[in-house]
Amino acid sequence: MKFRIAVLLSAWLMSSLPAAAHAELAREFMLKNGMKVIVKEDHRAPTAVQMVWYKTGAMDETNGTTGVAHALEHMMFKGTKALGPGEFSKRVAALGGRENAFTSKDYTAYFQQVEKSKLEKVMALEADRMANLVFDKDEFSREIRVVMEERRWRTEDQPIPSVYEALNAAAFEAHPYHHPVAGWMSDLQSMTVKDAKSWYERWYAPNNAVMVVAGDVDPKRVYALAEKYYGKIPRKDVPVTKPQDEPEQHGIRRVTVKAPAENPYVVLAFKVPRLKDVEKDNESHALDVLSAILDGYDNARLNAKLVRTDKVANSVGAGYSNIGRGPVLFLLDGTPTNGTSTEQLEKLLRAEVERIAKEGVSEDELKRVKAQLIAGQIYKRDSIFGQAMEIGTMEMAGISHTKIDRIIEKLKEVTAEQVQAVARKYFGDDALTVATLIPLPLSEKKPSAPPKGLRH
Repeated sequence: MKFRIAVLLSAWLMSSLPAAAHAELAREFMLKNGMKVIVKEDHRAPTAVQMVWYKTGAMDETNGTTGVAHALEHMMFKGTKALGPGEFSKRVAALGGRENAFTSKDYTAYFQQVEKSKLEKVMALEADRMANLVFDKDEFSREIRVVMEERRWRTEDQPIPSVYEALNAAAFEAHPYHHPVAGWMSDLQSMTVKDAKSWYERWYAPNNAVMVVAGDVDPKRVYALAEKYYGKIPRKDVPVTKPQDEPEQHGIRRVTVKAPAENPYVVLAFKVPRLKDVEKDNESHALDVLSAILDGYDNARLNAKLVRTDKVANSVGAGYSNIGRGPVLFLLDGTPTNGTSTEQLEKLLRAEVERIAKEGVSEDELKRVKAQLIAGQIYKRDSIFGQAMEIGTMEMAGISHTKIDRIIEKLKEVTAEQVQAVARKYFGDDALTVATLIPLPLSEKKPSAPPKGLRH
């Protein structure tokens, strides 16, 4: 949350810089096969980033095949009709570039960052695996074991990720956000190469993808290359996803996780609105600012009161990411100090929101919060990778990248009254799920190492 808001607000400060300091506005093209191409010029360094985003992630999975989106991501590096297993990564490395991929609840994305003259070559490589992936049974058998080990290492052997997995499973009963991106272990154990191939054939189509290219590039040249390499890939009939609305919650939900850990931990998740319409969803913008007031900089309210002054917590935080395809949560979390229980910290975290609901915030505090966010995070907007990430994330959520600057303006317009109003409205018991970590002795923790073949 802090990163995303800071990126947006840093652009507010950049609006006062000389025109020469700005990157160019993004250009958008549409190929005949339905693939969207977005190009963001930034000529400060002779590099380019290509990202291909597929609008399919864990939320599109069903019971029995959870984790297949992530498993397919791994298979995308295992060869095409023209390239052998691992050859994709070797070729990008030979070009002096870096590459990887990531899967979320909402999307799956692949990227390469190279010297600008190498862009055409990585575009050719990426287009090849969009259309020509090979599914070898033995390769899949090896790779799914890597995926399972990755799940053990990143979730099952890690207390905080285990807490968040349990939190999502409790907070969402009907919506597929209930499932972890990594998938449930039993589904991974029974997954077959046919499952991965079926996912690829269903969702990996140019008309279900957005390509973002950022850096020292010419938009017309990028468009021509996109036509050359992606334009010949035929579109598909992509399934229409049905709405899976979460039923209204009635009362607090609680879940407890016991795991080897040094400290107890508690996280509170409140169901709040996500951003759908940049112009109309003023409550979402106000929640963004509320989160920043609570935890947007080092001396924000939660840290100042609970860590520095009252010394009841070793760490505290707030988070709200309002851009996504499905329902979103506003998070409060913390690790209590010795002598403070998780139950007490839970009440103290809620009390800070309640204080805003009752007393509001001053205009000076609003200005100070935004200034601190901008001063501490502006450099992140300087990254061409960060720019491409911001564009892709927006597009996957169904919000045009052209609204990025408008979001900044809307954040600047948020009033103290609007912040107080959302603090009053959305933080009651009926919207709340609480997950608590009860630490077990560290001697019970099994030693583990990153699985071979881990990509990200």
